[in-house]
Amino acid sequence: MSTKEKLKIAALGGLNEIGKNMYLYEYGQDIIVVDCGIGFPDDEMYGIDSVIPDITYLVKNKNRVRGIVLTHGHEDHIGAMPFVMDELMDVPVYGTPLTNALVNIKLAEHGTADKVKLNTVKAGESVKLGCFKVEFIHVNHSIPDSVALAIKTPVGVVIHTGDYKIDTTPIDGGMIDLARLGELGKRGVLALVSDSTNVENQGFSLSESVVAANFENQFKDCHERIIVTTFASNVHRLQQVINCARKYGRKVAVTGRSMENVLRVATELGYMDIPSGILVDINQIKGLPKDRVVIISTGSQGETMSALHRIAFNEHKQVEIMPGDKIIISASAIPGNENSISQVVDELFRRGATVVYERSALLHASGHACREELKLMLALVKPKFFIPVHGEYRHLKLHADLAKQMGVPAKNVVISDLGKVIEVGSRSIKLGGVIPSGKIFVDGTGVGDVGSVVLRDRKHLAQDGMLVVVVSLSSYDGSLVSGPDIITRGFVYVKEAEELMQELKDVAYDVIEECNSRRIKDWSGIKGTMKTRLSDYLYKKTKRSPMVLPVIMEV
Repeated sequence: MSTKEKLKIAALGGLNEIGKNMYLYEYGQDIIVVDCGIGFPDDEMYGIDSVIPDITYLVKNKNRVRGIVLTHGHEDHIGAMPFVMDELMDVPVYGTPLTNALVNIKLAEHGTADKVKLNTVKAGESVKLGCFKVEFIHVNHSIPDSVALAIKTPVGVVIHTGDYKIDTTPIDGGMIDLARLGELGKRGVLALVSDSTNVENQGFSLSESVVAANFENQFKDCHERIIVTTFASNVHRLQQVINCARKYGRKVAVTGRSMENVLRVATELGYMDIPSGILVDINQIKGLPKDRVVIISTGSQGETMSALHRIAFNEHKQVEIMPGDKIIISASAIPGNENSISQVVDELFRRGATVVYERSALLHASGHACREELKLMLALVKPKFFIPVHGEYRHLKLHADLAKQMGVPAKNVVISDLGKVIEVGSRSIKLGGVIPSGKIFVDGTGVGDVGSVVLRDRKHLAQDGMLVVVVSLSSYDGSLVSGPDIITRGFVYVKEAEELMQELKDVAYDVIEECNSRRIKDWSGIKGTMKTRLSDYLYKKTKRSPMVLPVIMEV
């Protein structure tokens, strides 16, 4: 994958999926990596905590990786850093102050914070990485310190937008640097690699300032306790809640470890202004009048272990829902989380709370550009080639169509897939070879030890349950010493299916007798025969196919 005169661009995550963003740029002997995110497990990934990119290619070419560059501090862009840096420990990392602070928290939890070199850069600065020069450009997003990248390569400039929106009235006062993007466009941009998440949405994304005004309406004339949940990393939203609390004389308590971490580092870095005395410990709220309390909580996606989920199901140690509580869910549902959120909302209503979650309340602003903003980016940058990223296939296709409408020739637009290599020259773009890619599952402390076979078994167990047959056989002549005993989990309740259990025992006994008569002494052969006979009998009898596990003990 090292033909000269061609820039190679490939995605290890972030194409035909939401999340797990990781892109590599290669020219000659130099490779740089942009972002290093996790994906979130779907309903078929039983027991999986998160999904990270397959970095086989990067590990194999570790000596050519000049650096990892991070666009912002969201999980889907930095969440895989602890696992990836285990393999790429000596590779330097470049990120803005808040991004690096959040990465450092993750590395510290992983026990490797002192082994990874984090280099802090600011918007407007550049770094040289091999033959690449990377310039950091300020953009608006739902977390401070977000940047786009102008990657200067031997064949031209590539602009990698990262996640962005065009917010003309951001609450932190720093509008996206459209002037710099336009200047680069005038000089000539070889390729635009752009976020496609919100391409289905017409118009412009909502400004954070509009959300701030709507938050104030929720606080005004409210005499009940208020609980707000949002993404832990949404520093702007946290500041809005604190501003409203200060204006209406409320104290603020925070629950949720990730939220507490973000609040701490954002305050230390000066991205949040928290008045003295407004924050109180979560254990102190019971002694305060309900109209003087605001609780900020994690759990906007209905996560089972989150603070809001535990509050809703009365499992939180410090917070119990009281009739009249106002719950504000200031977040949009990540695809796949709708059912989890609905369950939490239903439970909150059952406990007498008022839940504000409808989009019509305008209490959440997406951090991603809608169609008019995507068009403005294309108009400013005027790229020769266009590569849509960060989205499922329909997002990539719609964004590609939008680029063609904006004047990019159809032959200059490429929709790629994970592992496919895009070869870009000064005058041409095409799909080339393929590099290893895929999903690596993280389950507890195990990374990559759960694969498709294990997931298939977990799915089987979840859908049909398990049946274990235990027998003891004589080591001398193979005769039955004790059993068969039947144990089931997730299949039937044994005490209510005694007739079926006896029939299964009879089948197992017949298998033992048959194997003895044929003088079969191979335990594995007996297990295989028993599994087949029992599985066939169960399907004929119940039309179900539980996992059957014969256990033979030799005595």
